[in-house]
Amino acid sequence: MEKKGSVFVISGPSGSGKNTVYDGLCLRDDNIAQTVSVTTRAPRDGETDGKDYYFVSTEEFFRKVDNDEFVEYVNYGKNYYGTLKSEIERLRNSGKTVILVIEVEGAFNIKKVFPDAETIFLVPPSTQELRRRIAGRGQNSDEETEIRLSIAVKEMEQKDKYDYCVVNDELEKCIDEVYKIIKK
Repeated sequence: MEKKGSVFVISGPSGSGKNTVYDGLCLRDDNIAQTVSVTTRAPRDGETDGKDYYFVSTEEFFRKVDNDEFVEYVNYGKNYYGTLKSEIERLRNSGKTVILVIEVEGAFNIKKVFPDAETIFLVPPSTQELRRRIAGRGQNSDEETEIRLSIAVKEMEQKDKYDYCVVNDELEKCIDEVYKIIKK
C-alpha cells in the first residue's frame, strides 16, 4: 500500500506571495500538489476554471456547503472561497505532498479536520511593502485594496498560532526555507 501523503497549509495576507512561493516549490518537487479551490469571485485575466479555481455562482457554492463538501470555506472581502474534502483525500491517497494555499481562517479549519497538517505563515517584510504588492497588481479598485490591507493587518495578528512563520522579502530564500520545512 502506498504511503499517504502529508498536508501543509500556506497562509498569509493578500500580497504575501503565497501562490508565488507555491509555484516555486512545484518547480523543485513534482510530488507537491495543490488542491484547486472553489470561489464565487470572477476569474482574473489569465486564470482558468478547474486549474486556478473552480469558479461557481454563489448559489452553487452554497449547494456544496449544504452537501458538506468543503473541509473549510470563508468569506473574504465580497467573495467566498472553499476547499473540497474530496480534493485533499484524492491527492493524499496518491502519496502526494498536499499544499493548501488558503486564507488564515481556513487554515485553522483544516487543522480541525486534518490534525497532522502543518501550518506555515508567510509574512511580508513590512506593511508598506504589503500595500505596494496589493496595489501593484492593478486588479483591485482602491476600495478593494483598502479592504484587503485591513484584512491583512488582522490576519498578521494570527501568525503566532502557526507551526512556522517565514518572512518573504527575498523570494528564493523564502522558497528554500519553506521547502526545508516540507521535506523534514
